Amino acid sequence: MKLENLGLGIDVENVERFKKYADKNNPFISKIFTKKEIEYSYASKNFAQHLCARYCAKEACVKALYSLGVDGYFCRDFEVENLSSGAPRINLIGPKRGDNLAFKVSLSHTDTFAAATVIAVIN
Repeated sequence: MKLENLGLGIDVENVERFKKYADKNNPFISKIFTKKEIEYSYASKNFAQHLCARYCAKEACVKALYSLGVDGYFCRDFEVENLSSGAPRINLIGPKRGDNLAFKVSLSHTDTFAAATVIAVIN
């Protein structure tokens, strides 16, 4: 595989930014996150950490694609889900599905910060 086919993105956010969204019906939440992401995040008392980590993943996806010269994707074009193993996975959703794109993602969070690193591959 050629390095020209690999894009890298990273994002770090303050969890505090998401604590104000205790109401999952907030317009910002439904604009950025999918139903699955909202259900997953709000099932935990630490919903802000989960929302923040997913937001970071979405931003890192956009950055990884941009590093490949691919633009026009936004946070709502990506969905972060957890596999049965607990590992996160990125799904492209919506009208801009790119069958030639694949992603690897790593998420991390503490009480105060969340981060995500994404590798995007153009097949």
